[in-house]
Amino acid sequence: MKKQNFLWTAAIAATLLTGFASCSSDSDDDDNNNTSGNQIDETNVVKDDASALSLVNGVYSHWQPLSSSFSFIIELNSNKLISFEGEESEAGPVNSRFEQEPTTWYQVKIFNHLLLGIAQDNEAITTITNSLKAGKVTQAGYNAAVGKAKFLRGLAYLKLAQLWGEVPVFTEQGGSTTERQELNVVFNQVVSDLTDAESLLLDYDGDPRVPSKQAAQALLARTYLVWGDNPLTQTEVAAIATSQTDPAFTKTDSRLEKAIEYADKVISSGRLALDPEYNKLYGRDYESNKRGTNEHLFTIAHDGDKIDAQGNHQTHCSWTFPFQNGENGNGYTQNHTEVADDDLYDDWKAEQPNDKRLAETYFIDIVNPETGLTHHYYSPVYTPVNGKGVDQSYANAENLEITKNSVDRIEIRYAEVLLTKAEALVQLGRNTEAAEPFNQLRSRAGIATVSAPTFDEIKREWDYEFTYEQFSVLNSYRWKNLISSVKEVKNYKHFAEDWESKQTFTSDQKAYFQKVHNHLVAKYNNVRGKHYRQPIPTGLSGEALGIAQNPGY
Repeated sequence: MKKQNFLWTAAIAATLLTGFASCSSDSDDDDNNNTSGNQIDETNVVKDDASALSLVNGVYSHWQPLSSSFSFIIELNSNKLISFEGEESEAGPVNSRFEQEPTTWYQVKIFNHLLLGIAQDNEAITTITNSLKAGKVTQAGYNAAVGKAKFLRGLAYLKLAQLWGEVPVFTEQGGSTTERQELNVVFNQVVSDLTDAESLLLDYDGDPRVPSKQAAQALLARTYLVWGDNPLTQTEVAAIATSQTDPAFTKTDSRLEKAIEYADKVISSGRLALDPEYNKLYGRDYESNKRGTNEHLFTIAHDGDKIDAQGNHQTHCSWTFPFQNGENGNGYTQNHTEVADDDLYDDWKAEQPNDKRLAETYFIDIVNPETGLTHHYYSPVYTPVNGKGVDQSYANAENLEITKNSVDRIEIRYAEVLLTKAEALVQLGRNTEAAEPFNQLRSRAGIATVSAPTFDEIKREWDYEFTYEQFSVLNSYRWKNLISSVKEVKNYKHFAEDWESKQTFTSDQKAYFQKVHNHLVAKYNNVRGKHYRQPIPTGLSGEALGIAQNPGY
């Protein structure tokens, strides 16, 4: 997780950043032998379809390092997760306490890699378009490669808009790399890219590592749900930047209708389904649709640190020291990410004691298969462990993925499509219609179905189904409840000043729960309206990017 593992040299970064601006064209020449003002020759084409696809696949080098990093913003900037990643000055704890700055590493890393990926997408689209015109690639080869490039670019712009708001928009047709565009411009670019991807890509064939027509449709449903909930503008964020009061929730019904339309396209294709066993969604034995259940719709492939750009560190960060919790004669060491407090498990269990998802989301006691000894994750020993950060292919707690980091990251699964449709219907007042997709999730979980879900039930279902799957703060942004949801930590067991008097702790346990207390209090005290946006960061080497800063930073 450390910065030195990912730093690009200034030369590489400068080369790609220069590529941002190289997309501009001073020529209106639409002749088939000219693309973006460049004469087509052997220097700007690929030799065949396989080379075209390989060119686009290089973009994944910017997505792979982000698989776990998204959690260090999206989950830590919520009431659900805290971070003890080294010293309190490290980027994880800084995000956990809502003290992020433009130089905070996870913001730097995610923002820059998304932009660098977009630049590489742009160059790939130009080169492959040249190659089609030159007869080097077939139409099918063009469709597969450019469809994937536009899919990845649309997803990148959506992530940027969700976390940073107005961002520069630049494509193979041109655009500025520093001038921030209005949100509608950014979202229109997302829709344009994903609509193109929908038309170019083939139907889902059971391999979630390959972007498909249905994956593009699922992202369009997500996009219209996010856009339909009227993301705050720069001006609106500035008005609440120092406040601890959430803004009013508003929506645009026409966009919510589009969310339903695209969710229905995925559903009606008949190519996706819920896996009947929720606990079989997470782990190497279940990735790439090995079970043939077709719930994983799009995933980021990982083969481990030594092969891909960076292994998926979800397992490492959530499960760094699995049995170093002071029990059974072992030492005591803290994981890089920690469940915020016992209450997250307790409250869910009180609400839905029979929910099958609970035991897969929070581990409270686990057997070490090497020793047969049970370790507990519940105060006064520890807090529960994020079960989705563990490779659940293994029985009990054996988790070789701590070092191999080769579990694929799930970006989209079919459950999201169903819940997106249900939520959009509820927001439109069509609650009875929402029951069918909503109840599919409840039935699999083994909990009671409803005849007409409420908006509050929809919100809670996102927690039940997707806790720690990188939705938390993004949903709070949509629902305009970031501040109120974070301030719920005041009700947590270890928030109160007298937490220490309520149980007996060893010295190690006391030190651990003192950190829990400190982070919960910091969340409560520090969260502000400005946190509806992340700070515009520096470049990977610390250089200024020339992009105007978000309010309050």
